[in-house]
Amino acid sequence: MTEAVRALVGELGTTPLIGFAGAPYTLASYLVEGGPSKDHIKTKALMHGAPDLWDALMGRLAVISAGFLRVQVEAGASAVQLFDSWAGGLSPADYRGSVLPHSAAVFDSIADLGVPRIHFGVCTGEILADMASTDVEVVGVDWRVPLDRAAQRIRPGQAVQGNLDPTLVFAPWEVLRREAIDVIERGRAASGHIFNLGHGVLPGTDPDVLARLVELIHSYEVDAAA
Repeated sequence: MTEAVRALVGELGTTPLIGFAGAPYTLASYLVEGGPSKDHIKTKALMHGAPDLWDALMGRLAVISAGFLRVQVEAGASAVQLFDSWAGGLSPADYRGSVLPHSAAVFDSIADLGVPRIHFGVCTGEILADMASTDVEVVGVDWRVPLDRAAQRIRPGQAVQGNLDPTLVFAPWEVLRREAIDVIERGRAASGHIFNLGHGVLPGTDPDVLARLVELIHSYEVDAAA
């Protein structure tokens, strides 16, 4: 991992590299379920049925996630992101009581690194305020919550990351252009904005469309600043 990050940083030059790791809950769900799951029955059963074991597992995973992020920063990553892909499937009460403390522990343990920390999840509109309470610099928002609304749910001074629907890159250019500009404009409601494409780039996405999208974002921001 260290060699890979150093090589990427060298190739990217002035372009920052974002390190990433799975959040304790998402890692736990894969371990308990044995793979992806739509309902996370076994995971939630463990959470509620054996809370002491659950906390021990989550605590161990928090240490692993934090260590993974630390290695990437020490190798040259300019920021880090904690992915909690499945946190949106939890009730706010379950998230606050059984998950949030462990995610917060990850961010607390790497606060000394002095790099921006991003907290991201999918379908997390109802828990954005809780995610923001981890005292991170950036809160990731998926496309289901408009960024101007998300900015009202997080802490003052925090930036947002998001949140174009990745399926829109398959739409006609004028549709993609309109939606991308809408994301940019809504993002102005926050203290800062990192434009992002959903939860990742979908298979079959045309790289040329992505390049054109990047050019649009850059030129639009330059024109707005002029």
